[in-house]
Amino acid sequence: MNTEYSVLMPLYKNDNPEWLKLAVDSMLGQTIPPDEFVIVVDGSLPDVLRNIVAGYEEENKGLFNVHYFEQNRGLGVTLADGVKLCRNELIARMDADDYSVPERCEKQLKVFDICPDCDVIGSNVDEFIGDISNVVARVRLPQTNNEMKDFAKRRCPVRHPTLMYKKSKVLKSGNYRDYRHAQDYNLMVHMFLDGCKMQNIQEVLVYMRVSENFYERRGGWNQAKLILRLKKEFLDYGFYSLPDFIVSGMGNVAVCLLPNKLRKVFYIKVLRK
Repeated sequence: MNTEYSVLMPLYKNDNPEWLKLAVDSMLGQTIPPDEFVIVVDGSLPDVLRNIVAGYEEENKGLFNVHYFEQNRGLGVTLADGVKLCRNELIARMDADDYSVPERCEKQLKVFDICPDCDVIGSNVDEFIGDISNVVARVRLPQTNNEMKDFAKRRCPVRHPTLMYKKSKVLKSGNYRDYRHAQDYNLMVHMFLDGCKMQNIQEVLVYMRVSENFYERRGGWNQAKLILRLKKEFLDYGFYSLPDFIVSGMGNVAVCLLPNKLRKVFYIKVLRK
């Protein structure tokens, strides 16, 4: 079994120092640890975050590969550069405010070993506020490639920080585009169109942090327009039929325009388990 993989983590000036340490430590504590940890910094960082990163570099000689992009360019462009900077074929995505269980990467590596034609492996997640013991929602995602592809006609079939994927396949599919939102959804659709195979492990391997205003930020006209633009592109790519676009797009717009309290109920009762 191939046990070599890179971790790819973006970092931004507003990231919380304590959350960053929890996220990094969870990846360093994997039962099969990474042999490269790539951090791509999107814009200038405050000293407290720079010092944390420098401390990890000092304590783990040769492991960390940190790139500072002084200008804020957006997550899509930053991750695209990060993929190119990773030296390993297998890349484990991770965000600076989440937590991976110790066996996460070992379990994903085993799936790649058993299913060598698979290109992307994700997992289910628990969403939490504050502490990982305070789980507020459970996200259960489709398992097989065909199920994920069908699911993608309506919503994103993965949770971004759970992914381990093949660098060569990401690059062949065009890498991350210049999106400030929905970079993962856009990339997954391009990878499906390019014939890539995916799976979601039916276990919670990542705890994803959500904020108190999580549901509020997913509402409003601006969010609705963003979703429609993205799904119109899926139609233009040939991933959607026109009926797919109408049903999926209008459904998302309706959710965006719900009052915040109703949107929260809809997310928890319908979109979560």
